Amino acid sequence: MIRNKIDSIARRFKELETLLSDPSLIARMDEYRKLSREHSRLVPVMKKSQEYISTLADIGGVVELQSSEDAEMKAVADAEFAELTVRKGTLERELKVMLLPPDPNDGKNIIVEIRAGTGGDEAALFAGELLRMYTRYAEIRGWKAEIIDSHETGLGGFKEVIFSVTGSDVWRLMKFERGIHRVQRVPETEASGRIHTSAVTVAVLPEAEDVDIEIRPEDLRIDTYRASGAGGQHINKTDSAIRITHLPTNLVVACQVERSQIKNRATAMRLLQTRLLEKKQQDHDDAIMKERRQQVGSGDRSEKIRTYNFPQNRITDHRIDYSMYRLKDALEGDLDELMQKLITDEQTRLLSTTSE
Repeated sequence: MIRNKIDSIARRFKELETLLSDPSLIARMDEYRKLSREHSRLVPVMKKSQEYISTLADIGGVVELQSSEDAEMKAVADAEFAELTVRKGTLERELKVMLLPPDPNDGKNIIVEIRAGTGGDEAALFAGELLRMYTRYAEIRGWKAEIIDSHETGLGGFKEVIFSVTGSDVWRLMKFERGIHRVQRVPETEASGRIHTSAVTVAVLPEAEDVDIEIRPEDLRIDTYRASGAGGQHINKTDSAIRITHLPTNLVVACQVERSQIKNRATAMRLLQTRLLEKKQQDHDDAIMKERRQQVGSGDRSEKIRTYNFPQNRITDHRIDYSMYRLKDALEGDLDELMQKLITDEQTRLLSTTSE
């Protein structure tokens, strides 16, 4: 069955190369981008498929040698057959993972929303630490993170912070961060040394593209206002902040981080498109899946996904029942080990529900 899938993928790959070679496709940028993304996804699949087919051919050749009357030749063939059989099994497992149905949001950039939950000032402080953790992780992976909007507290924390992340594989990795992050530690303001438990919610949204959501100008109310917060004297003297209300859904977004009203408006529109796409996808999920959704890291804000225990230097992901005792490293952006565990778990579950 896997050979049939490989042949089907090869036909689609050849078709994509033909379509992408058509000069007229450049004029249809949305279609070109979609096909290019699919082609890029299939390139490693084709490479692995060629290895697999080559291994099958080698096995066929060795099988013929196994019938040799030359004892030495037969022994060599038997050893090579065993080695090639192991390699065939490894390649099959790798191909099964690569041939899993792709996440429709793979390849998209993201918008992350971090909000302080239960725990007051301590939760706000930890929201700031999560922001730093993610921005450090973005730096390590060569991504670009930009703050869209934020509401700081007097102690240096955040009631809410919204930022975008652009780069390769941002959705594939960061989608696992959705949910409630719980922190256990002794706050600096706690004189008795008692451990407090606070919570922060993280939402990770695939950034909408123009082809995903159509917004009519007449459906928008756009207000300007004077920005507040850090930024020097200029930020408080100019009506550069933008608030956009989508009238049909009553969704409201705002941006005040740029000094330019035009830039703030463009960023706010990106955020609005993304929120509308999230709502569209949520409505779709609710209609066809309801309580059957079992996706790792779903956007459900009530889901406790992870605990950061400072006294034990431990970070525990409850979805996969995995702990590592390198909390400080994780907060510095060293998240690859945890992300790989989550990816492996997702692939295992998908493989168990996907028949060949």
